[in-house]
Amino acid sequence: MTPAIKLLQKKNIAHQVLNYSSDPSAASYGLEAAEKLGLSPQEVFKTLVASVDGKQLVVAILPVDQQLSLKKLAKAAGGKKAAMADPAEVERTTGYVLGGVSPLGQKKSLPTFIHLTAQKLGKVHVSAGKRGLEIQLNPLDLQQLTRAGFTALTSSES
Repeated sequence: MTPAIKLLQKKNIAHQVLNYSSDPSAASYGLEAAEKLGLSPQEVFKTLVASVDGKQLVVAILPVDQQLSLKKLAKAAGGKKAAMADPAEVERTTGYVLGGVSPLGQKKSLPTFIHLTAQKLGKVHVSAGKRGLEIQLNPLDLQQLTRAGFTALTSSES
């Protein structure tokens, strides 16, 4: 049981845990999850950690088939520039391994931003904190638990 699942149980949040066999050589763990679980890539969200202005780590949650706009993430976080965070720092700060970073139950609470398309969905899927394990939950529950804001995070929105 991962910290993400424990948090959902502790808070009595409706959710479903989905398992699949993860291939360590997969090019994209998120797209692999969508394919193996038979889900639309628009409802499977990846969790990315970036550094804003070299000072603050932030979390971006967006569909697995989309590319993060670091410029939009920096703006949402009130900064000028964002870059993907150092993998070792991500693992140390979140407590999760890359490819299995969950937005829930992280060791340190980080400012979090969810792609605005999640608001229109009845359910989203995010990593449960381990490769091959996904959590299905209501996006508003995800927003409340992470204290996130919904915002444009990809270059396809203006």
